Amino acid sequence: MTETIETLFDTGLERYKAGEPISDLIPVFQEVCDRAPKSSPAWTCLAWLYLLDNKATLATKAAQKAVKLNPQDPQARVNLAVAMLETKQKGLREHVEFAQQLIFVNEEWREEIKASIQDGLTRKPDWQSLQKVSNWLFES
Repeated sequence: MTETIETLFDTGLERYKAGEPISDLIPVFQEVCDRAPKSSPAWTCLAWLYLLDNKATLATKAAQKAVKLNPQDPQARVNLAVAMLETKQKGLREHVEFAQQLIFVNEEWREEIKASIQDGLTRKPDWQSLQKVSNWLFES
């Protein structure tokens, strides 16, 4: 019996929170994205995992899909900005500024983004691109 997409997604998130290796989780979220190609949260998670695994080019593509599917998702915007910074692309300011606006009007999103950034810096302490985006978002 195959797992439902929701179960696969939720199980993948639990495994991530439990500290499973990123390389074991990427195939889980790739499968979710393959089975539910219009799921912005799945693409957002996949982009994040790629970033943690130093696969910025793949992260950029996944984050672009996430933003296209849900332009109002601040995490998707943050992921895209970090990926663009890591691949030395131009145009990331618009994504940072949009994410800033989103987290300014929604305190819950603000706290989620702060927690996500803290999680990223815990898992990858010398993550300069994430630190730079964090500074842009929260130092103003």
